[in-house]
Amino acid sequence: MNLINTYTLEVKKSKFIAYYFEVNSLNEIELILNNLKKEHKKAKHFPYAYKIDNLVKKSDDKEPSNTAGSPIYNLIIQNNLNNVLIVVIRYFGGIKLGTGLLTRSYLNAANECLKKIQ
Repeated sequence: MNLINTYTLEVKKSKFIAYYFEVNSLNEIELILNNLKKEHKKAKHFPYAYKIDNLVKKSDDKEPSNTAGSPIYNLIIQNNLNNVLIVVIRYFGGIKLGTGLLTRSYLNAANECLKKIQ
């Protein structure tokens, strides 16, 4: 597993921390997710998306449906990435963002994380 980049975005007191990893197996993904959950014990949500050849998955991790995992996954596809895991951790700041702003926040954090390396 190889951490390529990270990016932090703050929106209305919520903090979104994006991580971009190069991965080769589901075991690596599981290990990364477990480590991030240990490292960020107070975070509320750990949405992610990954693509390893034909293995793909996206998760909203208890956020409203399609507000987190799908935008992250779409970025992976648009950028023709493979062997990649993108996780955007959210620390809830106490202010509900609504689905539009929430989706944009996840998308922006993941996008900025990708931009720095391209």
